[in-house]
Amino acid sequence: MTELGKHRLGRHSTADLDPSLDDYQLAEALVREAGTLALLMRQAGLEGKQKTSVSDVVTAADHAAESYVLEQLRRCRPDDAVLGEEGASVAGSSGRTWVIDPVDGTYNFLHGSTYWCSAIALKDSSGAGLGAIFQPEEDKLWLGGTSRAATLNGEKLVSFLPDASGKGRSDAPVSELGAATYIHPTWLADPMCAMPWHAAATSAASLRMFGSGSCDLGRVADGQLDCWFQHSCPEWDWLPGKAIVEAAGGATDVVRVNGLDWFIAGGTTAVRQLRAALTSGQVG
Repeated sequence: MTELGKHRLGRHSTADLDPSLDDYQLAEALVREAGTLALLMRQAGLEGKQKTSVSDVVTAADHAAESYVLEQLRRCRPDDAVLGEEGASVAGSSGRTWVIDPVDGTYNFLHGSTYWCSAIALKDSSGAGLGAIFQPEEDKLWLGGTSRAATLNGEKLVSFLPDASGKGRSDAPVSELGAATYIHPTWLADPMCAMPWHAAATSAASLRMFGSGSCDLGRVADGQLDCWFQHSCPEWDWLPGKAIVEAAGGATDVVRVNGLDWFIAGGTTAVRQLRAALTSGQVG
């Protein structure tokens, strides 16, 4: 760790949060603190460790940010369960679960890109919940859920609302839209995955692949990206963004094709057409 890094890290101490915060306020504070902690740790100097592949890595910042969020949730919501990407697993009695992704886009994070975030979701047994996503280096915080409209830095998201002619993003066909996606190169060698992905990819007007599903989904909610699809998403990669897209008026779906679950988000028409395209890649 460099002396400059030590200085920067020393200037920021993560806060003990107030248990009286409502769930949305708590989620916002958690991702903001976790993302800031991770950023400062990267500035101080980090090395990554490979998990399943060269592009699937973890750093000390992932673990530290998750530990911080876990500690605060145990203080502020002791009856709730907690599930984290880096191993946090706490049973609860309330029927509610907080799902943590301390650093989504760790490969980007480790290589100096700004396209990474901290994300958290809250779900209950009825399916209701909320999501919060914070991209520190761009100072973007998306928030929304079943009981609150989606916002970006406190401003309500309106990108799915109809325009003056009565038309809007929800009506636009995927053939006129850009789609964000992600697929690891090894999956392209497997026809069971590659065929549905190819069918969906070629149905869109253009493709974008940035490497952070939660950052992508935040941008689907605010209109910077049109739609999104990806296979085999764990809950921490899906639930925060899903809640925000739906709270912004967008649509989401999950479809199983060739034994893989595909996750989709965007306008109503695009989601329906992406589902059909993926299903057309069914083998047998």
